[in-house]
Amino acid sequence: MTVRRCLPWPDKRLRTPAAPVAAITDEIRAIWTDMIDTMEAMPGVGLAAPQIGVGLRLAVVDASEQRGQAVRMANPEILHASVQMREHEEASPNLPGVSAVVSRPRAVTVRFLNAGGVVEERDFVGLWATSVQHQVDHLDGKLYVDRLSKTKRDMLIRKAQKLAR
Repeated sequence: MTVRRCLPWPDKRLRTPAAPVAAITDEIRAIWTDMIDTMEAMPGVGLAAPQIGVGLRLAVVDASEQRGQAVRMANPEILHASVQMREHEEASPNLPGVSAVVSRPRAVTVRFLNAGGVVEERDFVGLWATSVQHQVDHLDGKLYVDRLSKTKRDMLIRKAQKLAR
């Protein structure tokens, strides 16, 4: 369908918690399709609706090798996170040109409304789990830089702003 523009930091919508989705409609499915197109164009392994200016709790994740395996989620909620941590270099199209290593649980169990409008619980591991957690942060009005020390966060934001000029 359409590749949408990602909001540039510090757009206030990136800091606003997203609203729950009441039902899966054709409009929601169209947003998911645009989100997948946008994610593929970056290229990335996930995208949350607030990143493209849509204030709804919608996310897509595709950490598959071959691509085309995107999981569409509405109202994702992390039910359980493993105690074993995993470090991964994270980035965001909302803060282009910078990235940082973030430590997150290696595996998570997530409950969400799927594309069929059915509540689903699914386990995600490795890069899939990292991406799901990254997207849930976006839905809560947080960015990966919020998980860094103040010094590291400020440095990355300054660098991103410099690159944006």
